[in-house]
Amino acid sequence: MRLSIRHTTRYRFDSPVVHALQRLRLTPKHTQGQNILSWDMEYDNALLELEYEDQHCNTVELVSVEPGVSEVVITCKGVVETLDYAGVIGRHSGDLPLWSFLRQTALTKPGPKMRAMWRDFEVPQMDKLEFLHALSAHIRDTVVYETGYTSVDTPAETAVETGYGVCQDHAHIFIGSARAHDIPARYVSGYLMMNDRIEQEATHAWVEAHIENLGWVGFDVSNGISPDPRYVRIATGCDYRDAAPVTGISFGVKEQSLTVDVAVEQQQVEQKQQ
Repeated sequence: MRLSIRHTTRYRFDSPVVHALQRLRLTPKHTQGQNILSWDMEYDNALLELEYEDQHCNTVELVSVEPGVSEVVITCKGVVETLDYAGVIGRHSGDLPLWSFLRQTALTKPGPKMRAMWRDFEVPQMDKLEFLHALSAHIRDTVVYETGYTSVDTPAETAVETGYGVCQDHAHIFIGSARAHDIPARYVSGYLMMNDRIEQEATHAWVEAHIENLGWVGFDVSNGISPDPRYVRIATGCDYRDAAPVTGISFGVKEQSLTVDVAVEQQQVEQKQQ
């Protein structure tokens, strides 16, 4: 499947910027089942300062905001070819050892509510893959997908206690639970082509767990499936903070607003006549 993607991030500041830097993780990965055919980044009122690969093999761009501006627009667009590997990414690679994905973070650390949640469905004879699928389904049933209850800083334990959350919360709950059961797990940010619309308001988030003899395997907790050709991986990390599409700092500004427009659609491949 060929997916055409356009992602626009617009910052508006209440006063002219004195100094600002943005860290962008918006370039898709070259991985099993995913080939980047084209990808372009455009900056309005900003300048690319540095591009590098971080410890999770994410492509990162550091962008400085031009002093005195009140708006910045960052646009990325391209075409990605995807294949169906039933969510299996394969063997581990990169600079970080597998054990580093067993370490809990402030966003994934389990508390009493998460531990109580596991007791509701844990079955000793389940193998790891079966357990992870059961975990994914149980999280989806326990924490209802609903916006407005959590933010990017909400820990997994709080989302379970609240009973509501979004894809980011589902991911953190899954990661914290898998790690507590000695299964390496990581956060994934990316794009998902929706079946009912092209225009979207945000990127998507899911998780990957490492299983012997399979490697990294994906789970989209919010949708109850393993990633298929409609998914495009951008960045991975120990939690949201490692894989956030856009983060930054600014000086001389009291308030700022952020709007995101994402469009993902299937690109038709022209058939050549014989």
